Amino acid sequence: MLLRPFERIGNGLLDFAEEVGRVMTIMGRMFVWLPRRPFRLRLLMYQFNFVGVESAFIVLLTGFFTGAVFSLQSSYAFSLFEANSMVGPTVMLALTRELGPVLTALMVIGRVGSSMAAEIGTMRVTEQIDALEVLAVNPVHYLIVPRVLASVIMMPMLTTVFEAIGALGSWGVTTKLLNVPSIEFIDEVIYYVDFDDFYIGILKAAVFGLIMAVIGCYQGYYTTRGAEGVGKATTQSVVLSSVTVMVANYFLTALMF
Repeated sequence: MLLRPFERIGNGLLDFAEEVGRVMTIMGRMFVWLPRRPFRLRLLMYQFNFVGVESAFIVLLTGFFTGAVFSLQSSYAFSLFEANSMVGPTVMLALTRELGPVLTALMVIGRVGSSMAAEIGTMRVTEQIDALEVLAVNPVHYLIVPRVLASVIMMPMLTTVFEAIGALGSWGVTTKLLNVPSIEFIDEVIYYVDFDDFYIGILKAAVFGLIMAVIGCYQGYYTTRGAEGVGKATTQSVVLSSVTVMVANYFLTALMF
């Protein structure tokens, strides 16, 4: 009886280690198959459209109101010091370093990561992945490589769109509601925001794209127990990807700043 709590802790650690091992195995196999022929450009272009183009609207909507709301909230603090001109640089630094890559990742995870897990999970429980193996088609090369590659490439582009539209929302609030001259807003942003700030955000976005795609594909690839398993894999994909992105964001920020 006294050993049961320790057994549960040990079993939990073993399960966690097994999960991490499987994720690393999937990632390793993906990198091994990445440079190999055939290069399925049609599948890759489809994933570009699915991950990037079809996610553009939700990213635009989220980015605009994030910039606008953050500017509005920042103005209350800066107005105490009569420094409303600093709203623009503050919002842009937050967007480029943190809010842009993180919020873009969370939006895309909810839409794309869950879909990857559900689609591959359905293929697993309906034995379509087994059929690919029978046809001598490697499922990692066929299913996972295009999704991961498209996510790593498109996530930085979506983040750039998020930051651009967020800057527009911030400009609108700052110049129209806070009465800060437009030229002053632009000059302050140019002075305080450097290229390194954009570069760091883009690098984070690429890492987040890798995390989302690998976890989503992993959850689908190892799905079991039919429709119930697909639903569970989809939920776990969103939760694990979101948590991992937040944890990775902390360590990336600590390393880069």
